[in-house]
Amino acid sequence: MCGIVGYAGRSGFIDGASATRNDALKVILEGLRRLEYRGYDSAGIAVVAEGRIASRKKSGKLANLLAVLEDSPLPAAVTGIGHTRWATHGGPTDQNAHPHLADGGRLALIHNGIIENFAELKADLLHKGHLFISETDTEVAAVLLADTYRDVLAAGGAASDALSVAMQRTCQRLEGAFTLLAVHADQPDSVVAARRNSPLVVGLGDGENFLGSDVSGFIDYTRRAVELGQDQIVTITSETVDITDFYGAPAVGKEYHVDWDAAAAEKDGYPSFMEKEIHDQPDAVGQTLLGRSDEHGRLTLDEIRIDPTLLKTVNKIIVLACGTSAYAGQVAKYAIEHWCRIPTEVELSHEFRYRDPIVDDKTLIVSISQSGETMDTLMAVRYAREQGAMTVAICNTNGSTIPRESDAVLYTHAGPEIAVASTKAFLAQITAAYLLGLYLAQLRGNKFQGEIKDILADLAKTPAKIQEILDNAGQIKELARSMADTKTVLFLGRHVGFPVAMEGALKLKELAYIHAEGFAAGELKHGPIALIEEGLPVVVVVPSPRGRDSLHAKVVSNIQEIRARGAKTIVIAEAGDEAVRAYAEHVFYIPEIPPLLAPLLTTVPLQLFACELATAKGFDVDQPRNLAKSVTVE
Repeated sequence: MCGIVGYAGRSGFIDGASATRNDALKVILEGLRRLEYRGYDSAGIAVVAEGRIASRKKSGKLANLLAVLEDSPLPAAVTGIGHTRWATHGGPTDQNAHPHLADGGRLALIHNGIIENFAELKADLLHKGHLFISETDTEVAAVLLADTYRDVLAAGGAASDALSVAMQRTCQRLEGAFTLLAVHADQPDSVVAARRNSPLVVGLGDGENFLGSDVSGFIDYTRRAVELGQDQIVTITSETVDITDFYGAPAVGKEYHVDWDAAAAEKDGYPSFMEKEIHDQPDAVGQTLLGRSDEHGRLTLDEIRIDPTLLKTVNKIIVLACGTSAYAGQVAKYAIEHWCRIPTEVELSHEFRYRDPIVDDKTLIVSISQSGETMDTLMAVRYAREQGAMTVAICNTNGSTIPRESDAVLYTHAGPEIAVASTKAFLAQITAAYLLGLYLAQLRGNKFQGEIKDILADLAKTPAKIQEILDNAGQIKELARSMADTKTVLFLGRHVGFPVAMEGALKLKELAYIHAEGFAAGELKHGPIALIEEGLPVVVVVPSPRGRDSLHAKVVSNIQEIRARGAKTIVIAEAGDEAVRAYAEHVFYIPEIPPLLAPLLTTVPLQLFACELATAKGFDVDQPRNLAKSVTVE
């Protein structure tokens, strides 16, 4: 949530010679456009020009801000900050939009996160005579920074670094999760930023430097990036990047190279990022598998830096995640327990640390987060580490906070996921979790090496099978369009099909705004069957008939039961499964695959179904209402 961009460029002449420069407005607006995927409800920009701060902001989409800028242009500038806001304190109004101004309009500040002690700080500032015009905690930070800035100057501080020093002192007083970016008219060549429990990355250019919530904010201009540590301040100019901690001590960031370019974040001819990302899934799974085993079929997960002798002592695994990532964890539980014989729990991150969980040095915590910045998951990981647990992150974003604060990381390689509702990251997370499970089985000797090699071979075949489903998507898309007026859809599944059913229901909620619920099919007669009525659509994820137990027959019986009560049955089944035809109004077949790996295929028709149904209803599938891509506050 919230997109942040900062820019410090050079003037038009260097050493008397003309030099190419980027205009701050252009850079910032392009960055905000690329960060739209994070979700937002207002946007704004401030530049330092002609000895003053010039700012424009507007509620609604970026197009609204562009209209304001067309009517009231900003002056040319080479320093500025921009923001897309997702409302927390105060509604999504023009007044509450960022930037917020202070110090008589000479300072501008933008903010991502929540300042938990803002009320106490605001009371102190009101007592000192300061006034506020918004309902936000951000304006409190702006006024406090400006007040501190004046104190620094009054104490004889140098004007050249007064804003940096003021930011350090301000952050010492703030509690909560925040990224702050500020500019001041007295320092027209600098942007000062701070981070605590909230994402911020530096982009390194030639005669220009950048700040962003993530690298999407400046990918058009550079692929060199620096990750900041916790509780750090960074001051950028066109030529310098200076990093300190909150107390002014020098600090360093870690430079890395961004391995995807701006084109990767474009729609590539698809009508939406969502549809593009669904079609990216064969590559996302393939890339996540790439380079993870040697020529003998042994897994070589170089990113898992935990001592193997310690991993062998693990007697419990807890998977921490939220939303779609939690369903990836539910799928992983079946595989890990089967392959490793280690008890595995899946916890919603936001519930975990509030129930006094039993965690010790033989517990392995596996966190799953696409962004690596999910605040609930980050705080749960920190709690687990305090209890002595080993921690492994499964993440799609290089250099993000959760991997940095974990003992080890297993990166998915799905590429940037722009649509708010996750698709390709989900399949990549499942794939990475399978790799982790097999690696543990390899270390502990739970599986013969030949067995692991066979499973990896089956995984290697899944990208082509996903592509086969995508190439034959017409039938399920046609059904989705015909159901645009549907008010409720139920989803049923068993074994690994259960979390797939819940994920299918979640996608329909997120994208089409209709009531949808996922149930374990075995629960049907324990209550949910009361919901069945004439014409109610029920999507059933059917286990393979080749399984070693009787689950297939039991689910076919469930289909018979609900159809007898008037339900409209929509079935996802394995190719060759003729037993379901007699009881299903619509059957969508997936290629044969080992039962534990089936979610990599059965999920795809449900994604296509939700995307097409929402599109038929005229909704924006890339930016569903009320949702943000990365939930960076608790």
